[in-house]
Amino acid sequence: MHEYTGAVHIHSVYSDGTGKIEEIAKAAYDSDLDFIMMTDHNTLKPKEDGFEKWISNVMVIIGYEVNDMQNRNHYLAFGIDEVIGTYRELADGELGCKLSAKEYVRGIKDKGGIGFIAHPDEKRNHLPEHPSYPWVEETEDYTGIEIWNHMSEWIEGMDESNKLDRFLHPLKSIIAPGTRTLERWDRAAMNRHVTGIGGVDAHALKQNVLGFFEVEIFAYKVLFKSIRTHVLLERPLEKNNKTSFEDDKTRVLEALKKGKCFISNFYHGNAKGFRFFAEFKGITCNSGDSISSNGESVILKALVPKECRIKLVHNGSIIDEKTAMNTTWSVKDKGIYRVECWIGDKGWIFSNHIRVIN
Repeated sequence: MHEYTGAVHIHSVYSDGTGKIEEIAKAAYDSDLDFIMMTDHNTLKPKEDGFEKWISNVMVIIGYEVNDMQNRNHYLAFGIDEVIGTYRELADGELGCKLSAKEYVRGIKDKGGIGFIAHPDEKRNHLPEHPSYPWVEETEDYTGIEIWNHMSEWIEGMDESNKLDRFLHPLKSIIAPGTRTLERWDRAAMNRHVTGIGGVDAHALKQNVLGFFEVEIFAYKVLFKSIRTHVLLERPLEKNNKTSFEDDKTRVLEALKKGKCFISNFYHGNAKGFRFFAEFKGITCNSGDSISSNGESVILKALVPKECRIKLVHNGSIIDEKTAMNTTWSVKDKGIYRVECWIGDKGWIFSNHIRVIN
């Protein structure tokens, strides 16, 4: 498998970000990223303007982030050429889709696109100018869930005692995906495949601190050293090849759709080389796959670039924990299995599920 690392959920000057796409791609290149996935609000204008291409040796994939008329149910859509639905300006100046979330999620799927529920369990009230945008709709047409969102966790954990420190050090305060979101993900994945991705939610916003100086709290280059999504492909990307770009982009999106990916926090170490896979009678399956065992033992393996605490999660419950680099388990029970890797009390790597079918 060929591994590529990217940043997902990024805003530019096309919506409420402060960076131009060329500048963002350069920051991604400087951060050793292979791809970035842009998600400006309710627009595909960057795609129309020709920015979906290789820029600074980085694959730029253009999607968009859609929300309903209550500015809830934010959804990251990719792989389509049109914005679904019609829009109206909301009281805060933002736009809202006139369709219900269930309708635009279905519409994106019907057009051949994929999509991920964004920051589904936000719950915060510390910064009035940045309210929470939770997911409250019932649907099974989404591709996956953004299980880890840097900006959401950063704001949710803020209070008056740590406010200045979080502004000055936006990386070290990120701990792990929220328990509510992991539970949501595991619960949904019990019934069907649901991909988990990580998002930076980058805007490069400037914020006044203590009333007398302004800092850029989410600089793109800073957040690109935070939560990353790694994809695994069977063939390498042909970098800077205009002819193969559409095929390569399709393969990246297909890997995300199938869960051939994992999430890491680069702040705790480079996770390149991590693998979680299953073996049964000469057959090897990777994350996102299902394996039929007829009740016999399946071997699960986790390979990690450096020693850490490796947790095996079955149907949403931790069933084993080891401190190691390479770990093996023999399992018989059907259900979904995934791995979490922790450095001390900080989450580092989160795999997608492997499904065991008896």
